[in-house]
Amino acid sequence: MKNILFLLVILLVFIPVNAQKPDKPNASEIYESIKKLNFLGTVLYVAAHPDDENTRLISYFSNHIKARTGYLSITRGDGGQNLIGSELQELLGGIRTQELLAARRTDGGEQFFTRAKDFGYSKHPNETLAIWNKDEVLKDVIAIIRKFKPDVIINRFDHRTPGTTHGHHTSSAMLSMEAFDLVGDVNFKGHNLYKPWQPKNLFFNTSWWFYGSEEKFKKADKSNLLGFDMNVFYPSSGLSNSEIASLSRSQHQSQGFGSTGSRGSEMEYIELLKGDMPKNNSVFDGVDTSWNRVKGGAPIGQLLEKVLKEYDFKNPAASIPDLIKAYSLITNLDDNHWKNVKLPEIKSIIAACAGLYLEAVAETPFTSLNESVKVNIEAINRSDISMQLEGISIPEEHKEIVANIPLINNKPYKKTTEVYIAADERFTSPYWLTKVSSLGMYNVDNLQYIGEPETPKNRSILFNVKVGNVIIPFTKTIVYKYNNPVKGEVYQPFEVLPEVTAKILNKVNIFADNLSKEVPVTVKSSKNNLSGVVSLSASEGWKVTPEKINFTISAKGGEKTIVFKVTPPITQNEGVITPTVTVNGKVFKQELISIDYNHIPKQTILMPSQAKVVRLDIKKKGNLIGYIQGAGDQVPTSLTEIGYEVEELNEDHIILNNLQKYDAIVLGIRLYNVSEKAKFYQSALHKYVENGGTLIVQYNTNRGLKVDKVAPYNLKLSRDRVVEEDAKVWLLKEKHKLLNFPNKISAPDFDGWIQERGLYFPNHWSKEYIPILGMNDTGEKTKKGSLLIAKYGKGHFIYTGISFFRELPAGVPGAYKLFANMLSVGKN
Repeated sequence: MKNILFLLVILLVFIPVNAQKPDKPNASEIYESIKKLNFLGTVLYVAAHPDDENTRLISYFSNHIKARTGYLSITRGDGGQNLIGSELQELLGGIRTQELLAARRTDGGEQFFTRAKDFGYSKHPNETLAIWNKDEVLKDVIAIIRKFKPDVIINRFDHRTPGTTHGHHTSSAMLSMEAFDLVGDVNFKGHNLYKPWQPKNLFFNTSWWFYGSEEKFKKADKSNLLGFDMNVFYPSSGLSNSEIASLSRSQHQSQGFGSTGSRGSEMEYIELLKGDMPKNNSVFDGVDTSWNRVKGGAPIGQLLEKVLKEYDFKNPAASIPDLIKAYSLITNLDDNHWKNVKLPEIKSIIAACAGLYLEAVAETPFTSLNESVKVNIEAINRSDISMQLEGISIPEEHKEIVANIPLINNKPYKKTTEVYIAADERFTSPYWLTKVSSLGMYNVDNLQYIGEPETPKNRSILFNVKVGNVIIPFTKTIVYKYNNPVKGEVYQPFEVLPEVTAKILNKVNIFADNLSKEVPVTVKSSKNNLSGVVSLSASEGWKVTPEKINFTISAKGGEKTIVFKVTPPITQNEGVITPTVTVNGKVFKQELISIDYNHIPKQTILMPSQAKVVRLDIKKKGNLIGYIQGAGDQVPTSLTEIGYEVEELNEDHIILNNLQKYDAIVLGIRLYNVSEKAKFYQSALHKYVENGGTLIVQYNTNRGLKVDKVAPYNLKLSRDRVVEEDAKVWLLKEKHKLLNFPNKISAPDFDGWIQERGLYFPNHWSKEYIPILGMNDTGEKTKKGSLLIAKYGKGHFIYTGISFFRELPAGVPGAYKLFANMLSVGKN
């Protein structure tokens, strides 16, 4: 039933589930889209991350008010955790970008981003804005506002409360406040991409939460607030606004934000920050949202009112003659902004009324430069309206395919053509990842991309369709589709890739002694019959043999794994190895990464190919480790790098008898937050410790725990964290075995950590626990809950909020040594 409701929502907002699929709206959705075509008002919602947005408000403005509604997320959420896989940082940002786009396809909004990176939790906007490069992010915000031209801006967070919440949150509101004053200033040039524009009002989306309690909010002065019941019911879909908003929020699967919709009256409040207080409880008070706001627009509004009044739900095509007249008037408008906004809308409506289906499908999912690919074209008019294909062409090649083809009711026209990908075209990859970024900012050369959620697609087919005496151009991006025996018809982007890419599977290679290791490099071809040479370069002190290896791959999409021998230096050392592929004199140094989840379109990401190598003087005790995955991390792979044999345990078979063989058992991050089964086998884990085993529990949050307690003795989780990755660390128990056996841990072992020290530390614990480390962010009291150990029966229980899930995949030597000591407890 849920899937059916989801489909209804997508149809309601007139946007397909899969970004590549053609629109197929029904009569009710077409009618709703005509109403939206007849409304000329714009709202921009501003916050910091994916999931910060109020989907109830976005859906309300888009689907009830019919306003053009956008969400500006300052970052792409790169610094968070991932509940559906092991991707982190830039790759997680790619996932969350697509989840936001999926959310907007659900609630009807549009999506924007700045170049700012989510570098992890920040405790104050001063730190945030310094790392982001405030001036540049402000320019991005202003450019996006000037391009989108909102009448109203709504902030998710309060700019007046720095230091009380996530620094990114407060910073997003502060940037919005400053942008409101500068965006209309002709003297502020910024990126100099768009003309100044002045929104009318700026609001803060407040609620009882910001007042401390519902009781305090009831008593608060609301004279400066607008309140409205946003949980309207949409008969065309059978859903409430909250149900749509919940389906939208549920697209944030990497964050575990599945949400259940509600029915019945629900209020939202917004506080006026700048502008004039509306008199009629409408954010558009004082804004002409009819076609009269545009010079020459009045006749368009009159035509659309006539279309709405006379709309035939049994025959939407009857509206086409008047829609064609409106289309012609829109094309002649002097106002380029509203012309560019409304032309795509009315073209989609005309096509939907006629059941006009236009599609261009490549026969292969990818190709490379200087290559041609076959593309299957389909066009069909499923109405009695007279139509003709004046021409089908490939704009990028200035190539006409066909001309003057009648489109007779329900008679498909199909044609196969070849599309040539020139040598100077760009590859398919996120534009913000093509260059090395800083800690807080992505490096984007083409400023025209500022704000865009994705890189524009490479190739399209232009269909010029003549309806009556009017020719309407429809541009269709080339896609790839195939039939999956389980899923049926599956769409994915058509991609342009380098001829060859190279990948080192293990991103961190640990050398615990002076012995050489084999390092495999996987080469993948994007064309047939590819031959070349692979070499592997390494940092000073590291030796690679052989110098180069020849290879041949016969089939497009084929792979070949080539093995090099890497010898480390004698002493501790960190370095980088980089594969290089040479084909016909051309050099390739990129890695191809595919991200493929059911709820978002498949993504192809090209990044510099390299891996870290670490010569590490590390000792360990024990060998066989049991690992129970939680939200997903790469810790098991990291442990195998230092010589452990790691078995990932099936939660259905965790009983005491099966656990005795392990030298230690490790629980993956947030296991007790995500596993419904943990409460059934937790007693077996504790009994394993009592019998002499070592159990390591990595961080959990105190919200949404699936177990009654996270440890055998009392331990209270908090939201304490240390976000400065270079924060000083005190060794509270210098002589404790965790800091001495089998590896001596000292202050230098906490150098070179990334993003943070740790998160969600316990802040209260019983006397059985021994705190091992102290740490704190600047100006704060020392937190001692990052690493706790307790003797339980004959064994040892360890709880840690240290972010090993980040540090081990990053190859931080000290993190490896400390984790090896944890695994070795009780074995001296």
